[in-house]
Amino acid sequence: MPSSIILEEKPIHLAELKIKLDKIETRDKELGFRATKTKEYLKKFAKLNQKESQELIEKINSLNIPRIKDRQITKIVDLIPTGLDEIRMIFAGEITTITPENMQQILDVVKEYA
Repeated sequence: MPSSIILEEKPIHLAELKIKLDKIETRDKELGFRATKTKEYLKKFAKLNQKESQELIEKINSLNIPRIKDRQITKIVDLIPTGLDEIRMIFAGEITTITPENMQQILDVVKEYA
């Protein structure tokens, strides 16, 4: 079995994954078992479309919150937290510390999309 080399690791939000799966399905005419299960999951849990997700990412980035990572922003976009406790849970297992004021700023931006 040939070995794989990871060239780039970049988090993608659920809406972007949904688009990628649609392109694969169009190309291959049929999805595999895991891809089909993933598509079913996305239908249930992807709350925003591609345009809304991208807008929200840009708005969160424009807040200029120090030390916030792309994967954390992606989680915020995917989960659409509605309270400070939910935002705290996203950052709970991380080394990154976000001030309560910055969490409130994130929550204010996300509430527009909830």
